[in-house]
Amino acid sequence: MLLKDLDIQHNPVMVPEILKYLEVTSGGRYIDCTLGEAGHTKSILDASTPGGEVLGIDADHEAIEVSHSRLIDYQERFVSVNDNFRNLKKIAMRKDFIPSHGILMDLGVSSLQLNLETRGFSFMRKSPLDMRFSFNQKLTADQVVNSFQENELADILYNFGEERRARKIAKIIVQNRPIKYSSELAEIIKKNIKVTNFKINPATKTFQALRIYINEELSALSDALEQSLDILGIGGKLAVISYHSLEDRIVKNFFRKESKYCICLPNVSKCECNHEPKLKIITKKPISPSSNEIASNRRSRSAKLRVIERIL
Repeated sequence: MLLKDLDIQHNPVMVPEILKYLEVTSGGRYIDCTLGEAGHTKSILDASTPGGEVLGIDADHEAIEVSHSRLIDYQERFVSVNDNFRNLKKIAMRKDFIPSHGILMDLGVSSLQLNLETRGFSFMRKSPLDMRFSFNQKLTADQVVNSFQENELADILYNFGEERRARKIAKIIVQNRPIKYSSELAEIIKKNIKVTNFKINPATKTFQALRIYINEELSALSDALEQSLDILGIGGKLAVISYHSLEDRIVKNFFRKESKYCICLPNVSKCECNHEPKLKIITKKPISPSSNEIASNRRSRSAKLRVIERIL
C-alpha cells in the first residue's frame, strides 16, 4: 500500500487558535516548520486564499509524501522541503520566504509516525525500535536501548523524559536485553513499574525521552527559535505548540529573553548588554485546547500554545 493511500486519522491541534493568533490573511506567506500530515498547512492555505503561500518543512520523508498527496489542489501555493527545522533560516532563504508573515512550530510526534508499524514511536505496536524522524540519521532507539550503559540510559530517561524512576527503568532495560520491538519494551516497563496513574502508560516518559534524545529535538527547537527572528517580518507572528514541560520551558525562556530590554546577569548593577526587545509576547499565559477539542482528540490534551510578534 502506498503512503498516500493510508487511512490515518489526523486532527491538527487548535486550528482556530492558530489562524487567529497568526492573523492569517489573503496573500500572506507562512512557514509550517513541522508539516506532518499537512493539517495546519491546509487550514492556513484555505484561510489565506487567494494568493497565500506556505513553505512546509519536515525531517520525515514519509510526511512529505503524504502532504503532497493531500495538498495536490494547492500545488501552486505550497512548497515543501525534506529537512530538519533546525536549518530554518537556510531553507527560508533558499525558497525565498524571507520575510514571512507567520511561522508555526507544532512540536512532537505526528499521527503518521505513531500509526506506521515500521518506526517504533508507539508502544502499542510491534514495531522495530527505530524512532528516527529521518532515515538519514544514524542513531536508532535500538542502539540506545541495547548498547548504552545503564547510567547513560538513566541520564537520558531523566533529562529528556523527566522520568522519576529513571534508574530503576534503566536497570530493568539492561536486565532484559536484547529488546527488539517497541511493544516489547513497553511491556517490560509495564510489568515492572508500579502504576500510579492508570490513564498514562508507565512507558510514556521512556518513549518520550528516547525519541527526543535520538532526534536532538531540544537543541533543534532552540536553533529554530533563534533563526525565526531573522525570518519574520516586522509584525510577523511566531506560534509554537509544545506538549511537555521541556519544550515549553525552552519556548517560554526564549520569548522572555527576546522581549526584555536587559538580559544582563542578576548580579550586574548597571545594564551592560544594550539589549533591545525584538519580540512582543502575545499570549501572557499558554493557550490550551478547548474541552470539546480534548474530548474529540485525546492527543491534544497536553498541548500548550505560545505566540509572539516581532517588533524590531
